[in-house]
Amino acid sequence: MKLTSLRYLVAFADEGSFSRAAEKCHVSQPTLSVALQNLESELGVTLIERNKGHVALTDIGWQVAAQARKALDETRRIEQVAQLGKDPLHGTFRLGVIHTIGPYLLPELIAAMRKTAPDTQLFIEESMTALLADYLKYGTVDAAIIALPFDVPGINTHALYDEPFEVVVPRGHALARRKRIAATEVRGEDVLVLKAGNCFREQVLDACPEISHAESSTHEGHSIETVRCMVASGYGISVLPAGTLNGVYRSELVVSIPFEEPAPSRRVALAWRKGFPRPQVIQAIIQAVALIDNPSYRHIGA
Repeated sequence: MKLTSLRYLVAFADEGSFSRAAEKCHVSQPTLSVALQNLESELGVTLIERNKGHVALTDIGWQVAAQARKALDETRRIEQVAQLGKDPLHGTFRLGVIHTIGPYLLPELIAAMRKTAPDTQLFIEESMTALLADYLKYGTVDAAIIALPFDVPGINTHALYDEPFEVVVPRGHALARRKRIAATEVRGEDVLVLKAGNCFREQVLDACPEISHAESSTHEGHSIETVRCMVASGYGISVLPAGTLNGVYRSELVVSIPFEEPAPSRRVALAWRKGFPRPQVIQAIIQAVALIDNPSYRHIGA
């Protein structure tokens, strides 16, 4: 069964005339008529009722034409998929990102992607690190922005930037006038951290072991924004990534204080499956991140 014959049948169904269908398909009327007769012979049914002065699809003809239309639609989709192979920067790309990075990096990243890959449409999947590892392995996402370490078999990573941590205190707090602060100075404070299971929580506890000291107490929030609000209300102090404290996320109710050097930080990376067939998009994302002009992101190699 030839796709050409199916196109002729759909054209006849649309036009109701051999001559108009042939004109629509840019072939002669005898060519179209013979092709449809051959299709009838192949299928063993009469698709077109032919009487003197009258031609029309039979009931089975209408049913076959409907299926032919679906087959042609699927064929066009195959052609579209194949076109992606010719232009890998065109089409959709499923990007995963962890919760503590997504809201803060994505607005700048998407804007930068308009320069490095304007025809790539990002679909965002925001989730926790452990779930994104599974999404990568099973192809639910094409790549993911995560914090290192991220040791997953079959997955490549490329370090994008280092993001320092800063202490966040309510305005009017005893530490609010400080230019810099040592990690040991959080001892004895009520410290707000994210709930267990979030990789940023573990990074903060590793970077500031004094938080777990017996003289300190910890309270938990479900998100960075919840923690920020709790700090603003005087519920305690916290340690947050610098990128979450700039721009629209800056609040007059809290004061952020950099750590003394060497400041604790996290390294953010892009992860993708080995052998992923669109490496050009991976490079476009890496280049887009490098274009972001934000002092909170210390680009690797910059």
